[in-house]
Amino acid sequence: MFAGSREFTVAGDAQGLSALLHYPCLQASSPTRFGPYLLDVSVNAPLAPGVFPLALISHGSGGSPLLYRSLSLLLARSGFIVALPKHPGNSLGDDDLAHSEQILRDRPRQLITLLDALLSEPSLRSAIASEPVTAIGHSLGGYTVLSSAGGQPWTRTRQPIPVAHDSRIGPLVLMAPACGPFLAPRSLVALSAPILALTAEHDTLTPDAQVRAALAGVPDPARVEIHTVPNAGHFSFLTPFPPHMHHAHFAPAQDPSGFDRERFHQWFPGLVLEWLGEVRHARGMIRG
Repeated sequence: MFAGSREFTVAGDAQGLSALLHYPCLQASSPTRFGPYLLDVSVNAPLAPGVFPLALISHGSGGSPLLYRSLSLLLARSGFIVALPKHPGNSLGDDDLAHSEQILRDRPRQLITLLDALLSEPSLRSAIASEPVTAIGHSLGGYTVLSSAGGQPWTRTRQPIPVAHDSRIGPLVLMAPACGPFLAPRSLVALSAPILALTAEHDTLTPDAQVRAALAGVPDPARVEIHTVPNAGHFSFLTPFPPHMHHAHFAPAQDPSGFDRERFHQWFPGLVLEWLGEVRHARGMIRG
């Protein structure tokens, strides 16, 4: 199976919401340049015949869909349709709403709006499996998927943030998630989906202890699996950058001394895929 790639625009969205789609296809792929990155994909290829589970990947604050290409492409080649939204107001080149309460309200709505559009798209809806949708998020993307799945975030002044929830969202994969807004009691009491959380040992932005404290509020602890990646930093979950982007003033390319991001990304997407397979098998979505 190869990975197809195409842009998807949500028609009628006032903010201009769009997404990058990666999906299974039968057309041979080839190295294709997307800005500074080289992806082995088949651009605009037809979707392979069949029915496939859907995964959404929400990027961090000021980020972009292409930062998670090692994970999204493995999922696509393994039989997932993957949609990576570019969050309006909080993405690369469009970051005016960073650090605002508005973006905390907007992000979950954007994710659900994208889900609605995907399930209404004639070329996709019959190919998307009728099962809970996987939601994956890094940093503020982790906040986004927790909110969308039923979490109730709070401001620092202890005011509830009104966010959209969607019962169609199922398994959650959190990478260095921003969990500060979920530290208030009962913030995550409505979550029942299985959760895989990956934290970084040397993360000062979304510390491991904070993530664990927040996820302790999930009613069924057996549904939560947390792994701390030794020696990793907050940005270690981003796909490795090309050598010319490695410099001291570009924090997303930096890791703690001795951490091998290239080697890590040969392993961690497979961990996510394996976990999703176990979850889907336990729910009877696939036969073992």
